[in-house]
Amino acid sequence: MPARATTLAAMLFLLAGNADGDFNAAGYRTAHVRSPVSRAPDGTARIAVPAAADIWRSREAIFIDVLPAEGGAADPKTGRWRLAEPHSSIPGAFWFPGAGAGEPQTAITFWFARGIASLTRGQKGKMIVLFCKADCWLSWNAARRLASSGYSNVWWLAEGVDGWREAGMPLAPVRPQIISAISDNR
Repeated sequence: MPARATTLAAMLFLLAGNADGDFNAAGYRTAHVRSPVSRAPDGTARIAVPAAADIWRSREAIFIDVLPAEGGAADPKTGRWRLAEPHSSIPGAFWFPGAGAGEPQTAITFWFARGIASLTRGQKGKMIVLFCKADCWLSWNAARRLASSGYSNVWWLAEGVDGWREAGMPLAPVRPQIISAISDNR
């Protein structure tokens, strides 16, 4: 599709979906984030659970969980998260709570950008799979944010951990990433 048609289609999608103010001026979903999502964000592609599972087994991609840490908060001095409850995710995934917000805090935006740059070792073509839960715009926002930042191999797992679990795939406890502690531990 020519660039002009793609831009027009994106604008129409955002206008149609923004009748109730669900999107901000930058095109990120800010309201009703737990609702059905009809398509992958521009510059990304949707990946089905079976394909994501194959890629996960091969360790060819970095898996990024952006589900919020409900009731949790990062310590402003140490950057370590205090969690209200544990979170299970795709084994080996890196958890960046808050990175999928439509308007994340500046510190979260910086932390996410630095964390992804570190995990990819600056290779913007490295395969990245983003997810949260099913019917959740947070991973859509995060995938869009990475594509807008020049990452060219971004995949969106729309079914998230819900679809992963329903497919019989394993989940494991995960802790949020700390920028100074990020390393390629896969």
